[in-house]
Amino acid sequence: MRTYADLFAAREFRNLFLANCAGIAAHTTSALALGALTYASTGSALLTALSMFGAPLAGVLGSLTLLSAADSLPPRRALTLAAVLVTVGAAVQALPGLPLWARFTIIFVSAYVGSITGGARWALLTDILPADAYVLARATMNTSVGVMQIAGFGLAGALLVWLSPYQVFLLAAVLRAVAAAVGWFGLSERPVRVTERTTIARTVRVNKELWKDPGRRSLFLNLWVPNGLIVGCEALFVPYAGDRAGFLFAAAALGMLIGDVVVGRFLTGARRERWVPALRLLLAVPYLVFLLSPPLPLAMVVALVASVGFAAGLPLQERLIAHSPPEARGQVLGLHHNGMLAGQAVCAALAGTVADLVPAYWAVALLAGASLAATLVLTAGLRRTAPAGAGAVR
Repeated sequence: MRTYADLFAAREFRNLFLANCAGIAAHTTSALALGALTYASTGSALLTALSMFGAPLAGVLGSLTLLSAADSLPPRRALTLAAVLVTVGAAVQALPGLPLWARFTIIFVSAYVGSITGGARWALLTDILPADAYVLARATMNTSVGVMQIAGFGLAGALLVWLSPYQVFLLAAVLRAVAAAVGWFGLSERPVRVTERTTIARTVRVNKELWKDPGRRSLFLNLWVPNGLIVGCEALFVPYAGDRAGFLFAAAALGMLIGDVVVGRFLTGARRERWVPALRLLLAVPYLVFLLSPPLPLAMVVALVASVGFAAGLPLQERLIAHSPPEARGQVLGLHHNGMLAGQAVCAALAGTVADLVPAYWAVALLAGASLAATLVLTAGLRRTAPAGAGAVR
C-alpha cells in the first residue's frame, strides 16, 4: 500500500480511522473546556496544565498493571468497552455542580481504562493491513489527530464564546458515543494474540523483557522524553495566550499534520531515516523564540513549524516494531503510547510549576531548551537500531 486510496480501500481501516477521529475531536473539545473552567476557577497554570494534559499519568498505572490486556483481550470488545466508559465520563463532566476533584477523578479513570486497551488499537493496524503499510497507516491516523485537534480546538474555542463549558462537555459525550458505535459495528472481532490471562504479573514480566533490550530502551526514551518536553510548552498556551490559546493549539496541530503527511506519504523508508536527526532538532529549536515573548501571529508560526518535528516518531516507531516480538506487539505499542502520554503529562505539570514561578514565555523557552538537550544526549543510543545503510544517524 503506497497511496491513501489503497489504505482507505480497507473497510476496517476506514472505520478505525473514523472512530479515532470522533474520539480525538471529543478529547480536544472537552480538554479545552476543562482547561478554561479550571483556569477561571483557580487561576493556576499548574492545575490548568494538569486538567488538559495530566490525565495520561494514569497510563503509568495502566502500564504497570493490566497493559497485557492489549494482547490477551479480543480487540474490538476491549476498544468498545473503553469507549463506552469514556462516553459516560464525558456525560458526567457536563454536570455544572461537579467539584474540581471529581472532574480530575473522571479524567484519571477514563485515561486508565484507555491506557490498558489503547495498544490494541495500534496493533490492529498490523492485523488489518500489510506489514509495509504501518508507517503510512500510522501517519494517516496521526493526521486524523492533527485535523481533529484543529477542528476540536477551533470549534471549542468558538463555542466557548457563546456556550458554557458544560454544554461543550455534552458535545464531547456525543462524539464519544459515535466513536464507540463505529468501533463496535465497523470492526471484526479477532482472536487474542496470547492465551495467557491478563494479570499484573504477566504485564510486569513482559515489560521487563521489553525494557532490558538496549535498543528498545533507547527507542522508548527517544520517543518519550524530547516530545514530552515540547508538549510541556504547549501546556502553557492557555497561560500565555488566554482565551486566544485555541489558535496556538490549532497551529501546532496543523504543523503535526503537515509533518505526518510529508513523512508518512511522500518519503521512502531510507529518506525517512535520513530526516530523523533534522526533524528531532526542529521539534525544539523554534520554541526558543519564546524568550522574546512573541506576539500571537509569530507564536503561531513557531508552534506550527516546531510541530512538524513530531513526525520523527514515525520511523522510530517503525524501528520499535521491527525490534519487538510479534506476540507482544499490543503491549509494545501500548507501552510506547502510555509512556509518551505520561511523559507529556509529567512535562505539562513541570511546565505549569515553572510558569507559576516565572513568566509563561520564559517557561516555554526553558522547556524547549531542556527538550533540545535531551535530544542531543539521547541521539547516540539510536545507533543500535539504525537500519543498515542509515548513515544519517550519527
